[in-house]
Amino acid sequence: MTRPPTALVTGAAGQDGSYLVERLVADGYAVHGLVRPGTAYPWPVPTTEGAGSTGSLTLHEVDVADLAGLGGAIDEVEPDEIHNLAGVSSVARSWADPVGTARVTGVAAVEVLTRALALQERTGRQVRVLQASSAEIFGEPVHSPQTEATPIRPVSPYGAAKALAHHSVDVFRRRGLFAASAILYNHESPRRPTTFVTRKITTGVARIAREGGGTLALGNLDARRDWGWAPDHVDAMVRAIRHDEPDDFVVATGEAHSVRDFVALAFRCAGVEDWEQHVVIDPAHLRPVDPSVLVGDPRHAERVLGWRRTHDFAKTVAAMVFHDLQDGSTG
Repeated sequence: MTRPPTALVTGAAGQDGSYLVERLVADGYAVHGLVRPGTAYPWPVPTTEGAGSTGSLTLHEVDVADLAGLGGAIDEVEPDEIHNLAGVSSVARSWADPVGTARVTGVAAVEVLTRALALQERTGRQVRVLQASSAEIFGEPVHSPQTEATPIRPVSPYGAAKALAHHSVDVFRRRGLFAASAILYNHESPRRPTTFVTRKITTGVARIAREGGGTLALGNLDARRDWGWAPDHVDAMVRAIRHDEPDDFVVATGEAHSVRDFVALAFRCAGVEDWEQHVVIDPAHLRPVDPSVLVGDPRHAERVLGWRRTHDFAKTVAAMVFHDLQDGSTG
């Protein structure tokens, strides 16, 4: 019997990981997802019954900070593809634990690349790696929009850890490993945790709309980001790892919107027009350093991968608000 393509996904229980797992299972992959020890998989486990696919999902409890455990999982599974999505994904949280962020988001990526190359050399078959990079590696960019050639100059522990991983992709690519990097700009969905400002906004707006009053505490309303739709970004990652040649790809919408824009649109989607009366500025939510405008140029991914976004800014915000209104989520 022919062995199905096998993929190992770190961070499988996260927003991106869950969408990626579903995509790969539907595509017939034997997927091995790594989740933190003691963490239940929070999403419906994807099945392929009646879909004509032989895809499957096997979960492994592995702390990626445990490099021996991470490497052991790769050696055990012997995947054809490794999608490294795990990491400390909150910039604010990275300031509270810079060392832990460096280990989980940066050093663990180096371990993935090291084990992937060793597996390739041991088995004689190609092993492909997709590293989920971040726009935060650009920090204070020298130009806008940013491209794959924009100088890397992070301004946060998270950005610095991602920069280590991003540089390492190129190092191992030069050693003959198929290592691709998706430089992801902000991307949202109803699966985004409420600790992120976008989901905090949509759950808070849903609460205020249902209750007919209340407030939402936020930080810098003028911060601007390039916000996309998470499943679109996952599609770009899949295209990148399946492309003929490994490369770096900026995955973005090419448009910048402020937090203020996001808030106003979210309230409007919920039928609340006087949004200013419901928002208070809390200094506790301000970052020690907030990068300037981060907006990406996706033309390389569009041209080479044939990638196109399905959701614009308005559609992304509306999808999140409508979900939280129906779900009863509260911020």
